[in-house]
Parts: sequence; structure tokens; C-alpha cells
Amino acid sequence: MNKFPNVYVVNHPLCCHNLSIIRNKETSAEVFRNAIRRITYLLFYKATEDLELEEVNVETPLEICKAERLSSKKEIIIAPILRAGLIFSDIANEIMPFATVRHIGMYRDEDTLTPVWYYNKIPVEFEHPEDKIILILDPMLATGNSAIDAIKLFANKKVPHKNIRFVSLISAPEGLEKVQNAYPDVRIITAHIDNHLNNQGYICPGLGDAGDRIFNTVEN
Repeated sequence: MNKFPNVYVVNHPLCCHNLSIIRNKETSAEVFRNAIRRITYLLFYKATEDLELEEVNVETPLEICKAERLSSKKEIIIAPILRAGLIFSDIANEIMPFATVRHIGMYRDEDTLTPVWYYNKIPVEFEHPEDKIILILDPMLATGNSAIDAIKLFANKKVPHKNIRFVSLISAPEGLEKVQNAYPDVRIITAHIDNHLNNQGYICPGLGDAGDRIFNTVEN
């Protein structure tokens, strides 16, 4: 049972099926990437189900009718954490081609398990931050340290916490608890909550290093 109030687990049968594919250590990089893409569609539909709509008039080939579209007052920002988050942003761009993409570059120090920043092109300030909807993308939510740093980046620019969503494939309970304690109003969308972190800070049972398996850089 999910004990985290603002964490949403997408347990659709197709999501479960593709999770079984990416967990398998024998899955090739190509099959791995394609399975993640299929899961990503499901995650994004959940992450965007409450986006604000506005009513407009549309002229069909037959007559004018009323329709709904995404609010023109809101700006959606896709923020993949490099490098593994890039596979999510490909699907996000396909679903929301009108969104702005802001890459976040950080990697985990394997000794301290803390994030090390190396790239940040987010504006110093946002105009009308209350109208920004932020989707932070990272396949693995492990210790929660990178997630908190990424969320803080936008929270410090006065984006309301309720407008920030964190999208992951697999999450560890330790990381979820840390993020929820720091930012209880941030929504987390994930495909599965795994058992625990091991001594090296990896999610168990997990799927290994997502970035290495996506980009076929696994060392044998």
C-alpha cells in the first residue's frame, strides 16, 4: 500500500508488463529504451491529468462549436535531469510540443551520494512564476537528494510547490519520504515503489543504472 499522500503509482497492466522487461538484466538497450517509452506515455497522462483548460470556439467543417484546450495562461516546463531524463523528454516533447524544455545537469557523487551540478540554464527569475507548471524528469528516485535539489531550483524562483511534479520510473521509499518531508505539496508520479536502497544507494530490486542501460554504456 502507498503510504505517501502525494505520490501516485501508475499500476496500469501495460505499465507492469513493461516494467518486467526493463528489470530483466538480459534486456538489450534497444528493447529497454522502447519499453521505457511505452511506460512514459502512461506516466505523463497521469502527471498532466489536472492541467487547467479554457473554453474556445472551433469551426469544424460543418459548424462552430465550443471546445476545450489547455489554458493559454499556463506555461509547461519540461525539466529532464541529464542524462537519463532525456528519454522522458523525447516523449514529453511529442505529447506537448508547445512546452519549454529546461535541462538540468547533475550527477551523483558515489562516495557521498550527493548531487554534483554541472549544467543549469534555468533563468535567474521567472516572469509570473505562479503560471508555470514544472515537470521534473528522472527515471530513478533513489536517495531523493537530486530530486530535492531540482525541486529547490524551481521553488527558489517562486514557482508554487503544487505546480511542480516529479516523474520517475522507479522510486525508493527512503527517497520518497525525504522528498515528501521537504516538499509535501510536490506531486510525485512513478511506475513502482521498490523495496529499499542498498548500501551503495541503489534501488532494490531496481533495474541497475538507468542511464547506462538507456545509452548502452554498461561495463561488463
